[in-house]
Amino acid sequence: MKVAFITRSTLFDVPGGDTVQVVQTARHLEQLGVTADIKLSKDEFSYADYDLLHFFNLTRPADILYHSKKSGKPFAVSTILCNYTEYDKYHRKGVGVIFGFLPPNSIEYLKTVARWLLGKDHLASKEYLWKGQRRSITEVLQRAAMVLPNSESEYSRIIKSYPYKINHVVIPNGVDQHLFKRNTSILKDPNLVLCVARIEGIKNQLNLIKALNDTRFKLVMIGSHAPNQKPYYDECRSIAASNVTFINHIPQKELITYYEQAQVHILPSWFETTGLSSIEGAVMGCNIVITDRGDAKEYFGNHAFYCNPGKPESIFEAVKRASESPYDENLCNLILKKYTWQQAATETLKAYKQIINYEELEDCYTGNEGHPQLLRGI
Repeated sequence: MKVAFITRSTLFDVPGGDTVQVVQTARHLEQLGVTADIKLSKDEFSYADYDLLHFFNLTRPADILYHSKKSGKPFAVSTILCNYTEYDKYHRKGVGVIFGFLPPNSIEYLKTVARWLLGKDHLASKEYLWKGQRRSITEVLQRAAMVLPNSESEYSRIIKSYPYKINHVVIPNGVDQHLFKRNTSILKDPNLVLCVARIEGIKNQLNLIKALNDTRFKLVMIGSHAPNQKPYYDECRSIAASNVTFINHIPQKELITYYEQAQVHILPSWFETTGLSSIEGAVMGCNIVITDRGDAKEYFGNHAFYCNPGKPESIFEAVKRASESPYDENLCNLILKKYTWQQAATETLKAYKQIINYEELEDCYTGNEGHPQLLRGI
């Protein structure tokens, strides 16, 4: 089987959690005998070489519409649907404050068009300009063979925002258990708190710094700022006390030393679908502090410490409790059983087989004129 992974054009220039998901899923599918080629949305390639297409990021429907229509191939979408509403409405600064008066789909439309006009991103489908965000996403969902959310919680948000029921398979986010191996002989520093994330407003590093400034904790933040978030990064640097250290983005293998030493890993974001660095930190022996917004509770349950991202005092108390608590071995066991990239690839391959089997059934009964109703789940 050959699959084309089609991703945002900035996947490698502006690395994020989706970069890890794309690369690791492709690599582990290869181990299962599937050829998975990563293509950027701006790339031109021969669709005939592939059995199906796999897109990432439902909030970038222009890319999906262009390649899916041009190829005529069945396709799946890893939705990675993050909810920016609270951050956009209440916590943006500068020109971004206008977002507080707009609905979510209008905000995403303006972001997409602005990135294109400023030359910071590729806009594959110009029909997106007159269709808009909501109509484009609805069309993607109508035409997709399957969506592949990272949790049932994420799927519930999709059908609530875009009431169109479609067949889905949950593909868990994961960890490379061969890379991230816990060394129990290394002693943890109870005062060391690690935050591995791109520095941007949605990740809420500003309130994290406010929470831990001039405390006993040593906060190490690893990540580069997003292209349009330099003012936010500068503000974080300007208010940081001497107990806060900034390190630019580094390869995953270089994170191991930091995970090994930190007692706590934190993501106090305004929203998280999962938090890949939280999973990595957990298997490396860190106690996990994470936002109470989003889908993370489906992954971490009662094994993590949750904080209110809008209250620095809540962030501090969660970090304090995590730093004073013993490591939860049950969380590590849970992740190694359910949330690895190997498991993600296995579930992804099962989804591919369902799509291809449905397509073959469709060819027999409809002459390839549209997806059968069973594929829609209605």
